[in-house]
Amino acid sequence: MDARGFAGLSAIGQIAVPTADQDRAVAFYRDVLGLPFLFEVPNLAFFDCAGTRLLLDRGEPGSIQHRSSILYFRVDDIEVATTALRSRGVEITAEPHLIAKMPDHDLWMSFFLDSEGNTMALMAEVRGG
Repeated sequence: MDARGFAGLSAIGQIAVPTADQDRAVAFYRDVLGLPFLFEVPNLAFFDCAGTRLLLDRGEPGSIQHRSSILYFRVDDIEVATTALRSRGVEITAEPHLIAKMPDHDLWMSFFLDSEGNTMALMAEVRGG
């Protein structure tokens, strides 16, 4: 801690993803990805990602839009999850592949596009058998 008692940042409370079409984006995250929908107000929609809030933000008319950071969704079985997304019409841009062999697990990822063209990812920590 510093002299003012601030220990530093640790938890992410909310992540914002820009959208061009709010209805399309809500349908994608709720119906295709299956994220629990919390609530919606003009230009904003909120979902629960196991305690971290996901905010879809259409922005104000004329505001500058940008692509989002990549969200990495944890899954138990990356092959099953990738296949399930593909069957729901999601564009997979990178099939499941090994990223790194860690001392106690292998890290696997696959990548896909959301309804707004933002890159998203699945990640799985596979324990050795």
